[in-house]
Amino acid sequence: MDDKQGRPQDGVRLQKYLAAQGVASRRAAEKLIAEGRVKVNGRVVDTMGYKLDGERDRVAVDGVLLGKKAPRLRYILLNKPCGYICSAHDQRGRRTVLDLLHGVEERVYPVGRLDYDTAGLLLLTNDGELTHKLLHPSQQVDKTYIAEVAACPDGAALRRLREGVMLSDGLTAPAKVQVMKRRDDKVMLELTIHEGRNRQVRRMLDAVGCPVLRLKRAKLAFLDIKDVPLGAYRELSAAEIKRLKSL
Repeated sequence: MDDKQGRPQDGVRLQKYLAAQGVASRRAAEKLIAEGRVKVNGRVVDTMGYKLDGERDRVAVDGVLLGKKAPRLRYILLNKPCGYICSAHDQRGRRTVLDLLHGVEERVYPVGRLDYDTAGLLLLTNDGELTHKLLHPSQQVDKTYIAEVAACPDGAALRRLREGVMLSDGLTAPAKVQVMKRRDDKVMLELTIHEGRNRQVRRMLDAVGCPVLRLKRAKLAFLDIKDVPLGAYRELSAAEIKRLKSL
């Protein structure tokens, strides 16, 4: 049965279709739709909940026509160097993490972000449902960082990190933090959070008087980059994918 506009009521929602095609997570797909970057049969569709006719409709994003068949799902763990941005394109012409994925033909997207000047573990996939799940605040997925800071945190600073730090966008959730190494006036910290605010680790450490000199993400949930050289990547195993989906 069709609705009053002739659209199939049992069709797939446009944002769900985009996620299944690996274009972006469902939330990011909704943003693409709202920005007018998605066309159905040559016409811009900016209505959430728009349902597709799977037999007739042709969908394009930024002028690129999507295939009818869902692409092969890829799950890639990258050890990102500094100097790359976590985006498919950059208007300023900077290098993106996709430049490091030699041999990956499918369009994959970062799960979350690492700053331009932050290195370490970055997960990329075209599984929109998994991306949505991992990024949803209710999942509280741990992210562990190694930070070299310019000042040794005292007991009060460590306590603030462990209890939550007031930032411009509100109080952070408590972090797990420990001092790993002290060398002259530099200190190495391990800090684990489950939120994903913009530049959160740097802002937290700045707020307690320990500005960051270098930062890398060492772990995401149970995944780590111990066996992945800087700038290289590996595919996740079937067991790792299954474990991620069960978080």
